[in-house]
Amino acid sequence: MNFIYWFSGIMLCWKLNPGFVVYFAGMIRCIVLCCLLLVTRYAGAQNHMSGERTIDSLTQVFQTATADSVRAKASYLLSYNWAFRDPVKAKGYLAEGRRYAANSFQVAVGNFYEGILMYVTGAIDSSEAAFLRADSLLQPIDTKVALTFRSEAWHNYGVLQQVQGDEKGFADILLKHSIPLAQQAGDSTVLAKNLHDLALTFKNTSQYSKATVYILKAIAVFRAIHARNELAVAYITGAENYTLWEQFDKAKPMLDSAHALLAPFPESPLFVDYYAAESTYFNATKQYGQALQSTDRGIALAKRMNREYEEQRLQLQRFYAWFDQKNYVNAKPVLLYLLQQPGMMAQITNRLQIYKGLAETYAGLKEMPEAYKWSKIYSDLSDSVHESQLKTDIQALELKFNDAENQKQIAGLKAENDKALLTAQSNRLLTWFLASAAILLLVVALLAQLYYRNNRKLSEQKDLNHQQQLKEIAQEQQIQFGQALLQGEERERRRMAGDLHDGLGGMLAGVKLNLTELTYTSQEGELNKVIGQLDTSISELRRIARNMMPEALLKLGLEAAMKDLCESLMTEQVRIDFQSLGVERSLVQQTQVTIYRIVQELLTNAIKHAHATEILLQCSQHEGIFLITLEDNGRGFDARSAALSKGIGLMNVRSRVDYLQGKMEINSIINEGTTINIELHVAGQG
Repeated sequence: MNFIYWFSGIMLCWKLNPGFVVYFAGMIRCIVLCCLLLVTRYAGAQNHMSGERTIDSLTQVFQTATADSVRAKASYLLSYNWAFRDPVKAKGYLAEGRRYAANSFQVAVGNFYEGILMYVTGAIDSSEAAFLRADSLLQPIDTKVALTFRSEAWHNYGVLQQVQGDEKGFADILLKHSIPLAQQAGDSTVLAKNLHDLALTFKNTSQYSKATVYILKAIAVFRAIHARNELAVAYITGAENYTLWEQFDKAKPMLDSAHALLAPFPESPLFVDYYAAESTYFNATKQYGQALQSTDRGIALAKRMNREYEEQRLQLQRFYAWFDQKNYVNAKPVLLYLLQQPGMMAQITNRLQIYKGLAETYAGLKEMPEAYKWSKIYSDLSDSVHESQLKTDIQALELKFNDAENQKQIAGLKAENDKALLTAQSNRLLTWFLASAAILLLVVALLAQLYYRNNRKLSEQKDLNHQQQLKEIAQEQQIQFGQALLQGEERERRRMAGDLHDGLGGMLAGVKLNLTELTYTSQEGELNKVIGQLDTSISELRRIARNMMPEALLKLGLEAAMKDLCESLMTEQVRIDFQSLGVERSLVQQTQVTIYRIVQELLTNAIKHAHATEILLQCSQHEGIFLITLEDNGRGFDARSAALSKGIGLMNVRSRVDYLQGKMEINSIINEGTTINIELHVAGQG
């Protein structure tokens, strides 16, 4: 079991409690990242070793081996095993490995292990440089092992960017470098782990639909290669993602699958993470009794394994279970215990949750001075985003506290006036009787009015339902009409392209040949000028025919056609970065043409109207879902105005998106660029 990999899968989500819990997706990122860097490979075999016996075995190999290449290999692995125990020893073994390096591959690999050692010692810049140097030296070596090392070097470099807060940069490195290199190496395990990490980046940035795509891909690979522990981690991550997405019906099967894999190993460290995910799910679905059972099991296991921080995370889930049941008596000791734990209180996000929890818990217990105190502490620590709402909460608690004091004074005055009130009791009884009769009549009148209003509302609701049905029928007819127009437009484009290319194009080519023959008997200068004009006309004619029905799409498929389109639109002023993943050639041609037209229109708008100079186009497909993302640095526009405009470009894009039963999201800021996300349904099209 790869200890490093399962630890990198530690859950980053906390139970969401609207109006109470502050959720930060990266709150334990720093704990996870130091473990992500420990992924190592050598000689084509994965070698995840730990413990004294491993070090003893490697030391014996190093001392008894006669071949320099074997001693170099053992030295590097000893450096890796000592890195987190004794960096000085690790540095010595790294130097030995480089001294015995027998070829260019082993020299390059030395930089990979140097990157790990530099990270452990806190030299982030040196660590980054070492990983990039390893990739550069391994580039000329065309072997699967070298490609795998390059993939992991880029992965670790991306993790270092994530450490510094660049979540998007990490995702970009995974997509551009680490995943493609793992694919070239044919290493399914490394590929699946990178897909899982990519899913985590999307989950951490609340892009749950995109995270789901890559989680499911990772699960498929882990299942195919029978990687039990990695598959369990992926199921746990999937359960968290669906829970945060509030798709609880999909989260539960993920938890059940993870439990089935872990059940034969009740003392597996992964069970701690499983119980944390399970308790989060039960709290989110308001099954508080089961949430408490999960936290109890997880806490007991975490204590046996000395995993203090995980035990404290589970204690926090226990608090939520008690609090949501309004059992403030049991909730309070949990927070007071966490308040004393240095590991939990080291994170500012944890402190915010605990302080806010104490304020709400004391308020629930009617201990207003304590509630006010913890609210004030929370307010001082909270950032400006939550400041205004928090001030309102504090004022409310202060009002409750002041109200309690006033009630005490009122109670004293009431006792003094009881004697006087008794003398007027008989008069008040008569007054109450008359008032009750009046109230009864008023209630009857109100009930009659409510009955009349309800009947009128029911009638109005029926009318609204009929109007909605008519509207839906009209929309369906409009979509069908648009589909017919698009299909007719594509047929006409194909016919005109063929006519232009085969008919008029052939005629112009024949005229050129005839004029060429005349150059030998006529005025050569004038005829050459005419021939040049014909060449220009033929080129323009072919360009028009290609745009109307691109040959690359018909011959090579959608991915090649989009790549060809991007290259044809690039100039010295415009750069287009095209990335694709999983695009299938099995889609029917009509669907490929529709997607191609959408991309063509988006690129044309970005260049022609937005005057963009940098464009990122990402296309990916997972089963029946096709995703398109386009980002540019153009001048942007008002997305709301554009939605109401009659612009032909966006109308064409929307028509084609509707044709594939998809949806489009536009985010644009004037002078800061535009991002367009499109999700298309192509199920049954392949």
